[in-house]
Amino acid sequence: MNQEIKGAGNDLGTLAADARELLSATADVAGEKVGAARKRLAAALDSAKEVAGCVRDQAIAGAKVADETVRANPYQAIAIGVGVGAVIGYLLGRRCSSRNCD
Repeated sequence: MNQEIKGAGNDLGTLAADARELLSATADVAGEKVGAARKRLAAALDSAKEVAGCVRDQAIAGAKVADETVRANPYQAIAIGVGVGAVIGYLLGRRCSSRNCD
């Protein structure tokens, strides 16, 4: 899952770089429609930067809270992890047995 997040981040970075190149390539092109499209693209890039920053900040804050909670209650965290694992194992085992998986 971490690789998927890195891949999505790389894709967004590539998209932003391509959009910036498009903006610079069309800088000398005259025309009302091109100018309007450039303004919309620049606004979209700025908005995407803000959203990405907010999401990153929220993820960091959530990770810090989770870390503090686990450090304050290690035995409860272990019990919850074991419980969730047992439920997932039970559901997968039940699914596999109903399909005669080997």
